[in-house]
Amino acid sequence: MTTVYQKRRAAVAKVLKAAGGGIALLPTAPEAARNRDSDFAYRHDSYFYYLTGFSEPDSWLVIEASGKSTLFCRPKDMEREIWDGIRLGPKAAPASLALDQAFSVEQLDQRMPELLANQPAVWFPFATHKGLETQVDGWLNKVRARARLGVQCPQSQHDLCGLLDEMRLTKDAHEIAILRRAGKISAGAHVRAMQTSAAMLRQPVKGGAREFHLEAELLHEFRRHGAQYPAYTSIVAAGANACILHYRADTAELTSGELCLIDAGCELDGYASDITRTFPADGKFTPAQRTLYDIVLAAQEAAIKVTKPGKRFNDPHDAATRVLAQGMLDTGLLDKAKHGTLDDVLASGAYRQFYMHRTSHWMGMDVHDCGDYSEPGSKARAEKDAQGQTVMKKPSRILRPGMVLTLEPGIYVRPAKGVPKAFWNIGIRIEDDALITATGCELLTRGVPVKADEIEALMRG
Repeated sequence: MTTVYQKRRAAVAKVLKAAGGGIALLPTAPEAARNRDSDFAYRHDSYFYYLTGFSEPDSWLVIEASGKSTLFCRPKDMEREIWDGIRLGPKAAPASLALDQAFSVEQLDQRMPELLANQPAVWFPFATHKGLETQVDGWLNKVRARARLGVQCPQSQHDLCGLLDEMRLTKDAHEIAILRRAGKISAGAHVRAMQTSAAMLRQPVKGGAREFHLEAELLHEFRRHGAQYPAYTSIVAAGANACILHYRADTAELTSGELCLIDAGCELDGYASDITRTFPADGKFTPAQRTLYDIVLAAQEAAIKVTKPGKRFNDPHDAATRVLAQGMLDTGLLDKAKHGTLDDVLASGAYRQFYMHRTSHWMGMDVHDCGDYSEPGSKARAEKDAQGQTVMKKPSRILRPGMVLTLEPGIYVRPAKGVPKAFWNIGIRIEDDALITATGCELLTRGVPVKADEIEALMRG
């Protein structure tokens, strides 16, 4: 049975062959020291894992245009395995990973010049692994040293990232199944955090309910269902902290009458999820909170409607921004006498005072996944930016089935002159992961409520 990883390696080989032949080489991520005699939890390189499904460090993959694939990995070592865990080893790797051959990584410098010899081109990831270019240069110099023996050295070098980015942008059935599971686990974690917040404020605990309490609930739920890690550092932001976009869960107290914003998702089997929910810490929105919340939710609904095949990546952002900007005018966040009509606000960029980020990013193995945001092969055209300057931009990417992106509008109100005080220190973001389908999009993360009434009902329960 052909594995998904074999199919992906075959697709790489096909591109190499179409380009006139060549060889691709790819290392995994190195281990990283955390402090004295302790490493950070190891996480593989996404590109490497995408082509191998192998998560051991000190590993390299080589793919030839002929389709032959070679792995370099750590040798078996009984003493190290007692301390660090069982290694697959080069002898078992070919059968286990459906590869043609495998060698000890200790033989890498000896064998790479042999593999590079008489290849017309070499492909490797540019600017992603420190020192890799120097390492490749060293191997190529060894090949050149044999020129008088008739050995040819690769004449061109190509960035492997561009090739793999295009492959990874469209998810296959294997990936979609994992993303669905990751979304379900993460949604359950958000539900648990909401319920915990309400319970801790109903029956106050010594020292108060803190952001880190809810972070602990998220992490517990992730691991309880088999997710290996958080996909990114969890944001648990109480009150005014929600106006800090990349705030990290800390010690701030959850307070009745204030909101809590959680942006958190698990990583499952190498794939991320990404959810944001904003909810009243005690389970009941105030009128001002509810007003802004409903605007953000309406903005997300507008984005969802245009997230479908044939639309462009920027369309959800444009749709959400129109709703948000109109809401800012309607609530007085933006003074109509000063800023004018909706079209005026969009043209001037005045809405950026309260909404300063994009609505979407690609998602997959990395929470901010790889993939070009402009349509390949399109021509750049002149546009005016918010300052009236002319810039050259390519049309944004056409959405196609299998792509996965986030939909995450928000409003963040810091105290400022002319801004109604009722809205000060309110930060709201709503985020879901959307899979483009044949007819529209599937929201992978709606296992956690999003409507204000549903959130309140959940927290009462």
